[in-house]
Amino acid sequence: MGLFDGKKGLVVGVANDHSIAWAIAEYVMAEGALCGFTHLPDRPDDKRQRNRRRVALLTDKAENARFLVPLDVSDDDQIAEVVKTTQQEFGTIDFLVHSVAFAPLEDLKVDTIQTSRAGFKLAMEISAYSLIALANAFQPVLNDGGSIVAMTYFGGEKAVPGYNVMGICKAALDSTVKYLAYDLGPRQIRVNAVSAGPLRTLAGRGAGVDDMLTLYEKMAPMGRNITHEEVGRAAGFLLSDMASGITGEILHVDAGYNIMGSPGRLVEQYRQ
Repeated sequence: MGLFDGKKGLVVGVANDHSIAWAIAEYVMAEGALCGFTHLPDRPDDKRQRNRRRVALLTDKAENARFLVPLDVSDDDQIAEVVKTTQQEFGTIDFLVHSVAFAPLEDLKVDTIQTSRAGFKLAMEISAYSLIALANAFQPVLNDGGSIVAMTYFGGEKAVPGYNVMGICKAALDSTVKYLAYDLGPRQIRVNAVSAGPLRTLAGRGAGVDDMLTLYEKMAPMGRNITHEEVGRAAGFLLSDMASGITGEILHVDAGYNIMGSPGRLVEQYRQ
């Protein structure tokens, strides 16, 4: 018996095999879940359909992957189409994974104070409002007692130089998780987020993940970085019935980095 036997869900945010969303999907599918997937729409002039192809390379080999459709989370019509497809394939679902974030590189690479108005709006829409849009659209399809999990980062709680405008977006996402948890609580639908430490992902490259990996290894109580598999299992726990009494929470999977109030063992190398 798998933890997710008889469960069905939608995973939004897989870009390639390094995506956190894929780590989550691998775990829940291994535990028996049937999953639908979305991918970033390809440009009309992209005859190779690179975005779809990268995700299809994964889902085509996964026995429990049932469909793959394009989704731009800033387009309500596309969201409605994904809801329709999900309903046709599954009827209803038990869980929804939101692993979506974006900021224009020209805004992410400058100090927060220099963020453009247009870049701020776009980053907020994709990275935070999209959780509201998806949760609302999927209300008729998401079973009572279901679960929604989003992906966040510590940069939404404390200032992390280099994370810049995305940190503001994650702060908004963290708050959104709590308000959605309240709104959906009467139906026993839980909304939580996993705050993962730095991982080498497509999005992580734009946020200076290599420097973060070095810092976390030196500062975290466990003296190491985390793995994709650890995040996948933690998110799977929150999606499962084992977390039936947990909602509105931000679960840190960062080897303990978030608890530190000083550089910890990192300071030892500066001692004379």
